[in-house]
Amino acid sequence: MAVYNKITVIGGGAWGTALATMTARAGRDVLLWARESNVVTSINEHHENKDFLPGIPLEKELRATGNIADAADADIILLVVPAQFIRSIALEVKPYLKGRPPIVLCAKGIEQSSGKLMNEVMTEILPKNPFVVLSGPTFASEVARGMPSAVTIASKYQQVGQNVAETLGQPTFRPYLSRDVIGAEVGGAVKNVLAVACGIIAGLGLGENARAALITRGLAEMVRFGETLGAKRETMMGLCGLGDLILTCSSAQSRNMSLGMALGQGKTVEEIMSSRNSVAEGYHTAGILAEIAMRKNIEMPIAGAVNKILHHGGDVKKNVQALMSRPYVSEL
Repeated sequence: MAVYNKITVIGGGAWGTALATMTARAGRDVLLWARESNVVTSINEHHENKDFLPGIPLEKELRATGNIADAADADIILLVVPAQFIRSIALEVKPYLKGRPPIVLCAKGIEQSSGKLMNEVMTEILPKNPFVVLSGPTFASEVARGMPSAVTIASKYQQVGQNVAETLGQPTFRPYLSRDVIGAEVGGAVKNVLAVACGIIAGLGLGENARAALITRGLAEMVRFGETLGAKRETMMGLCGLGDLILTCSSAQSRNMSLGMALGQGKTVEEIMSSRNSVAEGYHTAGILAEIAMRKNIEMPIAGAVNKILHHGGDVKKNVQALMSRPYVSEL
C-alpha cells in the first residue's frame, strides 16, 4: 500500500472545497484549482470559499490556483467538477499531466451528449491513467466541518483503489472498497433524479408516507437500470446507492431535493435555475436517463415523470397523479 502526498483537487465548488480541506486536514499537500478568480482569492487570503461554502473555515495549509498547468503536477488528481464538464476539463488538463497520476472521479451524472458514465468519458480521454470512482452519502458542509461520513471507492485497479482509500481515509471519513465501478456511478447519477422527485413530494405537502414509498420504488428503478448496464445489485444497496438516495431525499441541503421542493411549491423550472449559482446534477441527468431507459426498455416511471416536468413542460400535479394511478402490479 502507498499514500499519495501531492494532491490536486480540480473544482472549486462546495464538494471540491470540502474534499480539499478534508484531505489537507489529513496532512497531505493539497492544491485546489478553481476557474473563478474570486474563489482562488477567497481561499488563499481568507481560508474560506465565500461563494460556494460560506461560513466554514478551511485548513490554512490548503492552497488554491487558477493555473491548470500547476494543478496538473500531482501524484493524484480529484476531478470534482459537474458531470457535464468532466470531458472539457479532462481535455484541458491532459496536455499538462506528468506521468500517469490516478484520477478520482467525484462527479455524479451521465453525460448528456453521449449517454456515457464518467468512467467511460475518462477512458476515452485519458485511457492510460488509472481511475477510481468516489461516491456516497455526503453533504459538502458536513465533510468540510469534519463530521462523520462514509463513502464508496470503486475501481477495477484494486491496488490504486486501496491507495486512494489510505490517502483519503480518516476517522471521520471512512472509505469502503468496491470493484463495481458501474454500480457506484449508477447509484450517484440516478439518485439525483429521484431526489428531485422526492422534493416535489415534499413541496406538494404529500407527507412522509409518500416520501418513503417514492424512495423505495425509486431504489427499484435504480437497481433495474444498474443491472441492465452491468452493475451489481449489492453495490446499489450500499453507500453509493441506497445510502446516497436516503440522504439526498431527506434534506433540503440537497440541491436536487430543493429543486424539486421549489417545483412542488409552484415555481417554474426557469425561475429556479436562473436563481442558482450551483449545479443540481439531477436536472441535467434526467433527460438522458429517461432516453436510455426508453431505448433499453427499462421501466423507470419516476425518472420519466421527472424528465417530463423538467424538460417537457409537464404539469407537476398531473404527473404525480399519473404515477399514483398506474395499474396495480407485484412489488418484485
